[in-house]
Amino acid sequence: MEAAINRYRILATVVGVMLILVCFVGLPIRLITGNETPSAIISPVHGLLYMIYLVVSFDLYQKAQWPLKKMAIMVSAGLIPFLAFYIERKIVSEAREISALQQSPA
Repeated sequence: MEAAINRYRILATVVGVMLILVCFVGLPIRLITGNETPSAIISPVHGLLYMIYLVVSFDLYQKAQWPLKKMAIMVSAGLIPFLAFYIERKIVSEAREISALQQSPA
């Protein structure tokens, strides 16, 4: 489960940074200057990484056996700027608790 947690952490951070770049670099440059190049590069990269993030999130969701609501929270993290960093911390903390419980002898 630790590998799934690490994959999730990395993708959540990267997707969060890319979303910030889309919202606070690509979009303003496009709207203010009319130059669509940064947005045309950053937005598809974010979209691709977000799709990979969804797969990685689903993998962690299944391994942790969380309710569907938790998956919805994880999905929303890649859609709202800065939310990815907050959600990533909470999800990783909860996942590590579950991992520790699964590894401890019963």
